[in-house]
Amino acid sequence: MNWENIAGQGNLKKLLRESITENRVSHAQLFVGKEGYGTLPMVLAYAKEILNQENEHAASKVEHLNHLDLHFSFPVFTDNKNSLSKNKFEEFREMILASPYASYDDWTAFLESENKQLFISADEIDDQNQKFALKSFEGGTKMLIVWRADKMNVAASNKFLKFLEEPPAKTIILLTAENTNDILPTILSRTQIVEVPRINDEDLENYLKKNFSVSDEKIREIVHEAQGNLNEAIKLLNSGDKSNEFEKLFVQWVRDAFMVKKKPEYLRSIIVWAREIAGWNREKQKNFLNYCSEIFRLALLQNYQSENLVYKKINANGFNWAGFSKFISGANIESILEEINTADLHLTRNGNPKIVWTDLGIKLSRYIHKST
Repeated sequence: MNWENIAGQGNLKKLLRESITENRVSHAQLFVGKEGYGTLPMVLAYAKEILNQENEHAASKVEHLNHLDLHFSFPVFTDNKNSLSKNKFEEFREMILASPYASYDDWTAFLESENKQLFISADEIDDQNQKFALKSFEGGTKMLIVWRADKMNVAASNKFLKFLEEPPAKTIILLTAENTNDILPTILSRTQIVEVPRINDEDLENYLKKNFSVSDEKIREIVHEAQGNLNEAIKLLNSGDKSNEFEKLFVQWVRDAFMVKKKPEYLRSIIVWAREIAGWNREKQKNFLNYCSEIFRLALLQNYQSENLVYKKINANGFNWAGFSKFISGANIESILEEINTADLHLTRNGNPKIVWTDLGIKLSRYIHKST
């Protein structure tokens, strides 16, 4: 990953490059931000330049993730009583080379492990300790990149803390995390925290125009919806028929929710709706939840006469967008979005999707008729 291939983040790239030229590289740094903001691409470009300063032939090795002094730790599931990153490195390498902005959910889907818990184990830290006890293969710096350090379990965190406190000579440790909530305070206190902000809209728009053949109107819509997340923007670009499917199911949900008040038999339709969605993989279910949240927000803006901010409407299949929007107000939007967020949390924690979606589907029929 080259600096110029990273979307936006000009100020951060400048600071990191200056730290290298001025010999101010901290031995332990934590890059905090969503994967779609470019945390891992930033770390890889940083590692590449550090190693390239020592050996001009290092760049291509880092680009292909096969530099012998560049090691990776990342969440995996237990397989044959073993949970070591090296057992899944080829899969990780394949995913990152194809999509360096890939998220934790993408990794879970890539491994087809939606129903398994992925984490960084104490055994993984022991394995890395053994690797770093050996001399550098190329005689220079040894580097460890810990992708999603917030997925370390407690035992791993405690062992990793010791590694941070007494690292071998000429060792650089670069961690990434979506946030710091699940990282030990003692680990945070021993790392230099680098905040990776969302990509600004102009940089995201320029990146998409440069790399994808899509209309300007479509790109502006995606930029608005992606909220500075390149990974989400690319998924929206590639969604195609999925967007039509989401729209169709959203319309069905809303119509059934309206009808239930007068005709309780429509509950059966909601249950069928819920079962259909529950059959999807977890990533697609979570994407649909995000889609629903955004449509409800846009309907609220429409209702409050902020039409200039409504970048997308549903007008297909005779759906009355203006009429629907009148039912989304300050009286119910908070409850609706809270229920969607709760459903997302339950899916993340491997809740039963049939129960999650049935519960969510029925609750909309309660909230949508709530008057202002």
